Amino acid sequence: EHWNTFITEEDFKFMSSHRINTVRIPVGWWIASEPTPPAPYVGGSLKHLDKAFSWAQKYEMKVIVDLHAAPGSQTGSTVSSSRDGFMEWGQTDQNIQDTVAVIDFLTARYAKHPSLYAVELLNEPLMPDVSLDTLTNYYRAGYNAVRKHSSTAYVLFSNRLGYNPADPRELLPLSTELKGSVIDVHYYHLFMEIFKTMNYQQNLDFLYKNVSAELNQLTLPKGPLIFVGEWATEWATATLDNPNYSKASKEDYQKFAKVQLEVYGRATFGWAYWNLKCHIPHFSLEWMIKNDYIKAIDGHGVKSGVSSITYWKPSDVVMKFLKLSPKPVKLHDTRVLSLLNLICHILISIVTLRIMSYA
Repeated sequence: EHWNTFITEEDFKFMSSHRINTVRIPVGWWIASEPTPPAPYVGGSLKHLDKAFSWAQKYEMKVIVDLHAAPGSQTGSTVSSSRDGFMEWGQTDQNIQDTVAVIDFLTARYAKHPSLYAVELLNEPLMPDVSLDTLTNYYRAGYNAVRKHSSTAYVLFSNRLGYNPADPRELLPLSTELKGSVIDVHYYHLFMEIFKTMNYQQNLDFLYKNVSAELNQLTLPKGPLIFVGEWATEWATATLDNPNYSKASKEDYQKFAKVQLEVYGRATFGWAYWNLKCHIPHFSLEWMIKNDYIKAIDGHGVKSGVSSITYWKPSDVVMKFLKLSPKPVKLHDTRVLSLLNLICHILISIVTLRIMSYA
């Protein structure tokens, strides 16, 4: 009932009509065991992923297949299908091989499909439980599994996350080496203690200063593309009995969304909202659009340049590095200006692409 009613063809039509060109779809490892996955999982997810691909093709959208739950759980939470907090992913070679086999299965199935745009090898591995060595070894093996079937699909590497996150640059050496790779970073003004004492204006300042600085650190002339794979228009004080929040208005949420779109729009691979539909209004992109909290998607989202609505400007520099797709990767005009601005600063110092995902 959930599969048949929660996300339907009408949702793809809605996304396309609002200039969303790509959807990030989270899947669990058991999808590779269809039609009879091991208990307690229920068969049928692969059939509905096939439907999503067909709807994406009909509305000229692209798909990022995201391995959200790996065998053994990489987060120890329900996000990766852990009911009791267990977390065993990456502890054995067999476990890594089993995870690579899922990536191999998914890529083989969709490699020739015109809507496949990228494969995300793992979502939000938890730091410090997942070591950097284990993760990079898996990412290299997963990358090779994708390349065995596709020379054009981008390969996404999710940064390690946690309440004290790792250095966001730690995947730069690996991703720079492997062409066509993308670093996925997630930004929520929730969960970590630092946000629980921030008022509304401080959240905006954090975006302009801290997040912008981090994106600049990750954006290198010959480095990988950067993807803000998850974000939402909510902040931590919204869940607390805080006088700063009591004064929050619709206009405050609109501005917060606008600033996030501005900052995340600088990411060279674009962004994806978490998520399309949610019972919590500000986490639902559909609700935000329909209720005029997010006023415009134009020029934002995954920068695939493959939608029937093209509003990105080609970047020969990026294409010469990637040499992957027969269709040019395209960037928004402001991204080109930002890149030029970055290059100018580097020269002065004498040193130097929405989807929308649904849950």
